[in-house]
Amino acid sequence: MFSNIKTSEANKEIVTQLTNRLNLGAENIIARLAFSYSLAKERKLNLKFMEDSKGKEYSIKVLFGNCPEIYLSLIAIHYQINVNQPEIAKYVKMHIDDGLELIYQELKNKSSVTGSDFLINEIEQQLLPLTL
Repeated sequence: MFSNIKTSEANKEIVTQLTNRLNLGAENIIARLAFSYSLAKERKLNLKFMEDSKGKEYSIKVLFGNCPEIYLSLIAIHYQINVNQPEIAKYVKMHIDDGLELIYQELKNKSSVTGSDFLINEIEQQLLPLTL
C-alpha cells in the first residue's frame, strides 16, 4: 500500500480556497470529499492524463482516517482491479484532482452556497432517483 498522495500543483490553491469557502473542516476533509465526489460521477479516468504531483501532500492516514481499506476498495471495484495493484495510488490521486476541479467549477459562480448547502444538494440529487 502507498503512504502518500500529492495533488496537482494547479489544485494546491483550489483545495485551500474550497477549505476556506466551504468551512467543512481541514483540507484533508475537502480532499476526501473531492475523491468521493469524483467517484460518484461514475467516470473512469485514464492514467495517461494524470496531472503532476507538485501540490498538497496527504498521508494515507490523514486522507482516509481509520478506513483506508474502504476507500481503496471503492477504487478497486470501480476499476475492477486488485486493491494491491500499484496503479491504485494513481487512481486515488486522479480522483482527488478531478473532484477538486469539479467542485471548484460547480461553485465558482455560486458565491452564496455554503458547505452545508453543497452537501445537502448533492445528497438530495443522489437520493432523488432512488425515490422515483
